[in-house]
Amino acid sequence: MSKLNEVEITRAIVDTYMSSLLDNLELDVAVTGGGPAGLTAARELALKGHKVALFDRKLSTGGGMWGGGMGFNVIVVQEDGKSILEELGVRTSLYSPGYYTANSVESIATLIAEACRAGVSIFNLFSVEDVMVNRDRITGVVVTSSPIEIAGLHVDPVCISAEYVIEATGHPLEVLHTVIEKTGFRLRTPSGGIEGERSMNADMGERALAENTIEIVPGLFVAGMAANAAMGAHRMGPVFGGMLLSGKIAAEKIHTLLKNN
Repeated sequence: MSKLNEVEITRAIVDTYMSSLLDNLELDVAVTGGGPAGLTAARELALKGHKVALFDRKLSTGGGMWGGGMGFNVIVVQEDGKSILEELGVRTSLYSPGYYTANSVESIATLIAEACRAGVSIFNLFSVEDVMVNRDRITGVVVTSSPIEIAGLHVDPVCISAEYVIEATGHPLEVLHTVIEKTGFRLRTPSGGIEGERSMNADMGERALAENTIEIVPGLFVAGMAANAAMGAHRMGPVFGGMLLSGKIAAEKIHTLLKNN
């Protein structure tokens, strides 16, 4: 085994990371939030040849899927979700008619790996604190280091431009709340604002996700639980098929727009 040099190790980390960051300052699509919907959308878009980066404020990308239901590492999907998981190579089991189970750790770990293999650049420990706006359109995201944000330090952020942004931060709607507070844009919702997440109804929540996955303001799509929270639909709990499908729908809609530009 060759002798290791600590400085060369550090140089390899810094040089490789900075090269990746510089390469991702201008994107086709910036995905905010690394849960199942955001990861699925990012992977699908990358497979279609688009330049995609995903920004997740946590150390461990994957959102709430890691814990399944209440920390029991099992998720439930319906037929559409089963098809997406099996396309990734995730094993599923029929529990009862219309209900399939999968290991949550295998599911999200595989989705993360497949997104990376498809060409998605994932930046964990990145918080999106603002959006870029030009001519009444979202044109990118303003990002900072999550540890800096958590420490409450006043340090200026940096900017990432993108043709489209996907809000997939889930229940908190972190990006969309910023859009409402700072831009004055009217959302494509009944009130023009955030309608808010409703109580648990797995069936209604799952059914609403596809319809709610829309371009909610010019340049910004909502996907996954963020879509239902924005549109006033129900939460679904540890049923993840709709989340995966919502990511796929967002990717298809954005792909069509980018192809026609």
